[in-house]
Amino acid sequence: MRYDVIIAGGSYAGMSAGLQLARARRNVLVIDAGQRRNRFAASSHGFLGQDGRAPGDIVEEARRQLLAYPTVEWVSSTAIAASQEAGGFAVETVDGQRYSAQCLLLACGVIDELPDVEGLTQRWGKSVFHCPYCHGYELEQGPIGVLATSPMSLHHALMLPDWGPTTFFTRGVFEPDAEQLESLARRGVVVVPERVERLEGERADVVLADGRVVAIDGLFVLPRIQVAGSLAASLGCALEDGPLGAFIQADPMTRETSVRGVFACGDAAMPFGSVALAVGDGVRAGSGVHRSLIFGAH
Repeated sequence: MRYDVIIAGGSYAGMSAGLQLARARRNVLVIDAGQRRNRFAASSHGFLGQDGRAPGDIVEEARRQLLAYPTVEWVSSTAIAASQEAGGFAVETVDGQRYSAQCLLLACGVIDELPDVEGLTQRWGKSVFHCPYCHGYELEQGPIGVLATSPMSLHHALMLPDWGPTTFFTRGVFEPDAEQLESLARRGVVVVPERVERLEGERADVVLADGRVVAIDGLFVLPRIQVAGSLAASLGCALEDGPLGAFIQADPMTRETSVRGVFACGDAAMPFGSVALAVGDGVRAGSGVHRSLIFGAH
């Protein structure tokens, strides 16, 4: 069977796009292996109507609603290659299957490249976070840390005092200038330049190279990102440099990439991401694909 669209990635953005296309009675194939970016978090916040729910529960309910539409199919696998063919695109999965569609939507997400600090990885999504809007409120105004990963971390450090007293661990990665130090002081941020040795304790207490321990209820980090998978590269989609890493370049309205007939949405196509933003971006992409199916020439 040849589909109207193949959606590579069935998390929040991919399913949101698929819902728009299903309601337009288009034949949709979603290929997804279940590796959501926020799979490490116990709860999701800031998404209207779903605040505080477990991410897995949100996804399962969304999938149930999407698959209730008879024109939607789901393949639990990973898309590993894509290529252009006459009248559309072909996608291959890791288990050797091949599928064809008129349009292709990349909702493949990103991979977070976490700092190499002992104890950080196992706390990711539990007491180490990237988004204060998603996780800051639940810290109940307790002590907060910001671990510098780049100059962008200054913005993080200036934001977070609204959620609790903040310590900025610059660790030699970033050295604030006099003006920036003044801005941090006005916000009550304590700057600690020493190297961070490791994280320990039930939450995310920071152990410094000199042996001091700074008690922290939650640590915020801006990891570098990379687009997950190889589909964008294999198709030749242009990338755009963002403050945290490259993402797929896509039209602001239609979400079409530099390759005609290939669309992108969600974290893979934005410089910053959240569940709510991904869902909204999926709506834009789904309607963009639909308009292309009606008016485009592939």
